[in-house]
Amino acid sequence: MVVIAGKDDLRFHALRMDGVVEKGEGSYDFSRDGRFMLAPYPEKVHPRKPRVKRYDMFVMRVADADDKEVHLEGEPDIFFTTEHYNGYATVIVHLDEIGDELLAELVHEVWVATPLSTKLTYPV
Repeated sequence: MVVIAGKDDLRFHALRMDGVVEKGEGSYDFSRDGRFMLAPYPEKVHPRKPRVKRYDMFVMRVADADDKEVHLEGEPDIFFTTEHYNGYATVIVHLDEIGDELLAELVHEVWVATPLSTKLTYPV
């Protein structure tokens, strides 16, 4: 039986990595050595209202454009993106679609990718 991962599981795995800090206690917004790593997905629920943080979905850093495509095409039930994140080395992950073991792997993958630039570059 796979136990579904949650935001506290994500925090546990993230804070075990070297150089990772949480922006503020309870924010679930993580950075490595001052660079964006993981954060709750800020969903736009109404055009005239502020975005609402979703703690069942997280924006996560990926290594590059190829890595982004692998995630998006390989497991579309788990990973997605929005127009806002086009051109950035990020994807959005549904935590309620993964177990703790996969979450631990993803957090490590994100940690490795974090020192890289968030802007995607494409070969000409």
